[in-house]
Amino acid sequence: MCGKNDLQKELVQTIDPLVGGGKRSVSRRTLAIAGGALLLLALPMLTAMLDEPYLVTLFSRILIYALAAVSLDLMLGFGGMVSLGHAAFFGVGAYVVCILSAHGFEGTPVLTRPFTVGGHESALVLWPLAVLLAAMAAAVIGALSLRTSGMHFIMITLAFAQMIYYFFVSLEAYGGDDGMSLFTRNTMPGIDLADDRQFYYLCLAALAAFLFFAHRLVNSRFGMVIRGCKENERRMKSLGFPTFRYRLVCFVIAGAGAGLAGALITNQTEYVSPGLMHWTRSGEILVMVLLGGMGTLFGPVLGAAALLLMEELLSIYTEHWMVYLGPFLILVVLFAKRGIYGWIAGGNGNHG
Repeated sequence: MCGKNDLQKELVQTIDPLVGGGKRSVSRRTLAIAGGALLLLALPMLTAMLDEPYLVTLFSRILIYALAAVSLDLMLGFGGMVSLGHAAFFGVGAYVVCILSAHGFEGTPVLTRPFTVGGHESALVLWPLAVLLAAMAAAVIGALSLRTSGMHFIMITLAFAQMIYYFFVSLEAYGGDDGMSLFTRNTMPGIDLADDRQFYYLCLAALAAFLFFAHRLVNSRFGMVIRGCKENERRMKSLGFPTFRYRLVCFVIAGAGAGLAGALITNQTEYVSPGLMHWTRSGEILVMVLLGGMGTLFGPVLGAAALLLMEELLSIYTEHWMVYLGPFLILVVLFAKRGIYGWIAGGNGNHG
């Protein structure tokens, strides 16, 4: 049996390749983060000066997808769990809000047996419920998927996501493949969610809160274990850590974050469809993580902004904008191996 000090030493040695070399770029990284935060805070005022109110809606969408990408990065970049089913939790959160809002608007119950469940239009009720149900779905999928590894893990998460996708396609009462509309945005005391600027700042606050939570998480003992599992899971087991439970909790937290993003995207677009949980949507979120910088917290935010802004600009000229994304990704891989954030922050950009 090794003592407490020996255990801590072994843990640090296991994750040392992941945490080393980040000190020299702290000031540059801090300036980049501060500059980005100020830009996002001032964005509604800048759009008002430019008379381009649509940019507020566009950047609200960017913030929401950034939240989904950061949640995926928790288990991919820090936990080494490559999932092609993350959009399933995104879609579950979106449908929970839309279905319950529709029943609340119509005054009809969602369920009558074995007990009555009514609808609701309050964000304070619906959004936590969306997070909870997305986390529950992640717990079930993770408990089964994490018993495998490598390609098998990727394929099982993909299979579960497609099962959920086809389940919602079959729900004709809620629009089936055509999706369903949100009659009106949810309500929240003191905030008018129908106002695009107020909704933008709410999305910004949600992203900032999740980033703060993720930062504390990855730098805690829990985060050290998760990063250790990514580096050498067998060694972590030999040190006495229940790696399955740690990885499952990380998987559930990531699913909960995606559920919150789903609740926000429903209110932003006022529409939801099964396409939100298709495996291609998982691929898009994965590209955001890789583009921005895997294993960093702010990298996925930059990746979401880069991908969605490229889509917005290139789609003006061609509907085949994805053709131009490929060469851009190749350039990022060749010249910015730590992603856009690693290139901006300098060094290896660890933990962002």
